[in-house]
Amino acid sequence: MAEKKKRMSVYSVLILSFFFIIIIGTILLSLPVASFPGKRPSVIDSLFIATSAVTVTGLVITDINYTFTLFGKTVLIILVQLGGLGVMTFSSVIVLFLTHKIDYTAKKIIQKDLNYNTLFNIQSYIKNLIKIVFLIEFIGAFCLFFVFIKKFSFLKAVYYAVFHSISAFCNTGFSLFPGSLSEYRTNIPINLIIPMLITLGSLGFTTLNSIYTLLFPKFKSDKKRIRLTLTARLSVIVSLILIILGTVLTLLIEMSNPDTLKNFVFHDKLLLSFFQSVSIRTAGFQTLDLIHMRKPTLIFYMILMFIGASPGSTGGGIKTTTIAVITLGVYTTLSHRKNIEFHKREISWGVFNRAIAIVFISIIYIFVIVFTLSYIEKNQKFILLLFEVISAFGTAGLSLDITPVLTPISKILISLTMFLGRVGPLTVAMALTMKRRKKGTYSYPVDKIQIGC
Repeated sequence: MAEKKKRMSVYSVLILSFFFIIIIGTILLSLPVASFPGKRPSVIDSLFIATSAVTVTGLVITDINYTFTLFGKTVLIILVQLGGLGVMTFSSVIVLFLTHKIDYTAKKIIQKDLNYNTLFNIQSYIKNLIKIVFLIEFIGAFCLFFVFIKKFSFLKAVYYAVFHSISAFCNTGFSLFPGSLSEYRTNIPINLIIPMLITLGSLGFTTLNSIYTLLFPKFKSDKKRIRLTLTARLSVIVSLILIILGTVLTLLIEMSNPDTLKNFVFHDKLLLSFFQSVSIRTAGFQTLDLIHMRKPTLIFYMILMFIGASPGSTGGGIKTTTIAVITLGVYTTLSHRKNIEFHKREISWGVFNRAIAIVFISIIYIFVIVFTLSYIEKNQKFILLLFEVISAFGTAGLSLDITPVLTPISKILISLTMFLGRVGPLTVAMALTMKRRKKGTYSYPVDKIQIGC
């Protein structure tokens, strides 16, 4: 009985930790002190915004700068930081600071929180993680400060810099400007700093830790022996491919669109296309109005949002490594090879099966939610609802301007979708279906079944 409880707690505690923080965030954002007079959001709206913050999605139903006070905005960015790092990971930092040790059960939960396959030196890892995260966010805020100081007072520039640095690294996309970052659409520092923070946040903590260890080994002799993990290699390669592909296709499709890129000079077109390509997968910042983009661009953006970030990162989606493993598996099958191989390493078919399960569960879930919303929101176009759901699932935080007008039931469904996208569809499925199963000493005979044509 003890074993069963222990196995269930790994997934269930992780889910409950996010749920618990969302409820606290909802309560805090509902307080009168959190919003300006006459701007107080309803409980459903507070739940939606709190979920959007903790799941690092960034979907909003109101202008947060003109709705929430300094207290409310600070609550939001703390929720974003908690959600970005992972609630259990952040809690473990406090435990580690107070007791200097973490028990086995906590390690297992953190392992799932970080989407790590095996147990490891969790104390050392968390210390490196905190160093990396806060160093990146500090450098990002420092650089952004010199942009915002041109417009705001010193303290306000500091606050805006810190807020947007955390929001960008955690891939949330919350902005204190109306229209997201549209007024900085041709500002070169903003269009380089924000995408850099987004990219680093979307690569995943395991990848960042792997790169950090490679760049800063404890001993000089270790540098020759340290290699990037296969997860890190795939994360970096797939992310670069998607960024380049997104930039090129946005530029080509929207170049002659008078409502998006046509009226800009070429280098600004390239800059805008690059920014949107980086932001679209998980972050949610905007420098272009998506509602005026052409349908092929929006369809491709939905594919990017569905893929999302890398495992163990601040972003959602099915993950870059998932699509990489499926692609490698399909190539292996078509080329009549026995094993899935990449960079002189073999990837087990069990990992491929897990990747297929993630994609299958995700597609079925998205289909059910879009089907339901299509019935509830009869006045909304199908592509708008599909974009909204995929954006929520991929925690991208982008919308075609329908979020504020959704019915309360639809907002709850979108909130559920953001939650599922953050904790992972397979994690939820495992939490709901995990049962104690006795291992038999038998196996059934193998049979053949026809598939395809």
